[in-house]
Amino acid sequence: LAFIVLANSAPVALTHSGDLTFFPPGLGACGKINVASDLMVAVSFKFFNSFGPQMNGNPVCGRKIKATAPGGKTVTISVEDKCTSCAQFDLDMSPAAFHQLANESVG
Repeated sequence: LAFIVLANSAPVALTHSGDLTFFPPGLGACGKINVASDLMVAVSFKFFNSFGPQMNGNPVCGRKIKATAPGGKTVTISVEDKCTSCAQFDLDMSPAAFHQLANESVG
């Protein structure tokens, strides 16, 4: 899995690889309640905190990430949460976002 962080509709020159998983979202670290049908993602706490230590109002909140799965499928998702069990560049997505890339059986 590779992903690019997008900011203000212009790509930031960052491409990373990591594991892709999904989870049932709720109230995220950005202060927003998300549901399974939202195209959202929780990034690792290391990646999240690299933008600043605060939760609500963190500069990474709301940024778009374009994730590409093996095979070339892509989805653009909004950062709304942080994942405490993820490695630095892992992405933990809502079920709706994950389904655009792969079947649940692989996540």
